[in-house]
Amino acid sequence: MKHIFIAALCLAATMQLSAQEPLKDWANFGRYAEANATVQQPVKAVFMGNSITDGWPVADPAFFTENGYVGRGIGGQVSAQMLLRFRQDVINLKPQAVVILAGTNDIARNDYAMTPEQTFDNVVSMIQLAQANGIKVILCSTMPASKFGWRPQLTPAEDIKALNAKFKAYAEANGIVYVDYHSAMQDAEGGLPEKYSKDGVHPTLEGYKVMEGLVQEALKKVLK
Repeated sequence: MKHIFIAALCLAATMQLSAQEPLKDWANFGRYAEANATVQQPVKAVFMGNSITDGWPVADPAFFTENGYVGRGIGGQVSAQMLLRFRQDVINLKPQAVVILAGTNDIARNDYAMTPEQTFDNVVSMIQLAQANGIKVILCSTMPASKFGWRPQLTPAEDIKALNAKFKAYAEANGIVYVDYHSAMQDAEGGLPEKYSKDGVHPTLEGYKVMEGLVQEALKKVLK
């Protein structure tokens, strides 16, 4: 009986502690919850991604507001987190198109280590979710990078090229418009040159302008 009483006390203490601890929003559903509730319709395109997409509306807000585009990037996210919030941050907004840019943080091994195959599968799942809901898809290459400031031990250039080869092959085989930022912006080392980025990962306004020219052509194709 004494053991049962002690076990009950431990269980009660654990439950009380759990009730006091805030639940971790791993996919960061809360980031855009308010914005999603008040988004202006119609939405021509949702840009889904990580910090590169997150910084885009900040660097060039007119590109989004004047074209009916919505940015749904979250810094640091891997493709699995993007997939989890895809319904809330893309499908529920009923856009005509989605622009998917992923892979950098997967290769940087942010949060959890993922294989290239798992990254590819996550992106394909986002594509299939969009298609099942009548949303046109634009698949973007992972951005060039020869180093990550927060993961200096890694040399990601070749891994990024290999992932992009898988993305491009899938797009070609399935009639999906593919935007190749990588080929247009890489330097001799397979990285993002200083004229487009100050840290080798995140674009400057000049870098975003290059991306805008490429993605606008793709959006014209799918939204005609």
